[in-house]
Amino acid sequence: MTPAETIPSAGGAGRETLPRLFGRFLRFGLLAWGGPVAQLEMIRQELVERERWVTPAHFRHLLAIYQALPGPEAHEMCVHLGTVARGRWGGLLAGLGFMLPGFLLMLAASWWYVRADLAAAGALAVFLGLQPVVAALVARAAWRLGRQALAERALVGVAAAVAALQILQVPFWLSLPLAGGAWVAWRTNRRVGLAAVGLAAVAAAFFASPVSKGEREWLPARETRLATETRSGGAGAATAGMAFAAGLRTGCLTFGGAYTAIPFLQEDAVEQGRWLGRAQFLDGVAIAGVLPAPLIIFATFVGYVAGGWGAALAITAGVFLPAFLFGLVLHRPIEAALGQGPLRPFLDGVTAGVAGIIAVTAAELAWLALTEPKAMLIAAAATAVLWRWSGRAVIPLTVLGGGLAGALLY
Repeated sequence: MTPAETIPSAGGAGRETLPRLFGRFLRFGLLAWGGPVAQLEMIRQELVERERWVTPAHFRHLLAIYQALPGPEAHEMCVHLGTVARGRWGGLLAGLGFMLPGFLLMLAASWWYVRADLAAAGALAVFLGLQPVVAALVARAAWRLGRQALAERALVGVAAAVAALQILQVPFWLSLPLAGGAWVAWRTNRRVGLAAVGLAAVAAAFFASPVSKGEREWLPARETRLATETRSGGAGAATAGMAFAAGLRTGCLTFGGAYTAIPFLQEDAVEQGRWLGRAQFLDGVAIAGVLPAPLIIFATFVGYVAGGWGAALAITAGVFLPAFLFGLVLHRPIEAALGQGPLRPFLDGVTAGVAGIIAVTAAELAWLALTEPKAMLIAAAATAVLWRWSGRAVIPLTVLGGGLAGALLY
């Protein structure tokens, strides 16, 4: 890599005042529909092509690094570019500006959700239509992540092994490090290490799996959503500390995009903590799909339904903290480390493992959401749209279309 590729160009970044910088990224946040691809393209066109804050090569290099690390990459790029412009205060304000519109809108939506009589308002039918769309969105995310992360045949084996551990409900904090270790051992031709990782995986399947011990079923029980279902969720079930810990775990493990946050937060909030039901969890993901924000903002909904304002703030802080730290504090040593040693292969193995986890999650969501022909019809239509078209408006319009279909069919 040449110096021109690694050193940011001065461009217009040096002329930014802190208030102007915050306003610029706040505007990006207000227009952040359509997922990370659309968000990154908007940022690239303005700050790289027009104002030349960094060179195009430098932007691509940074994006490759942040795509290899956990967290929402569009938000991480905003933090980094704000740091380029005005140091760490600039990075902090850029990150806050980008996430603030979606965060406030999600808080407002969560407040309405737990107070509205959804059945009386006819909104319950809308949410029934949204859930098959969420299943289609996660299936598309699983396909895209797998296509990117499983570039080698052996990585498919890593993903399949982690998927098997996920079906057995082995904790991901065990299966993902094993995936990274297995890939490092495979790439370095260390058969003893690979055998040790395999034995550890077998031990985890027997001793850490609640399914193998008969404590749980491997398929989640389908929930019947009644018109009289309470929407107060588990309000008060999650303290601010519990919510922050769940958010931080999620923020540290979202390799490959915001959709990979779904299984990790679902494990904490639905499976283990039982702060809210699966139907409510899917509602939160659906609401996030129509907001101008990184999809991971659905964590704010989970926190609010589970524990009110304090838990909502805490879980959001936990989810976004790694993204801020990478851009403000840890970027340079991480960039140096990714170019040498076993860290990059380890992250490749972890990402392959995440692909396996999200594939299982997609199957579980389909099992929960596609309970009748009407739901299957909505999911099929959403799948056709998502696979056929791309662009900023496709995801929110598909989610809104699912809600409209639910209102008409239910």
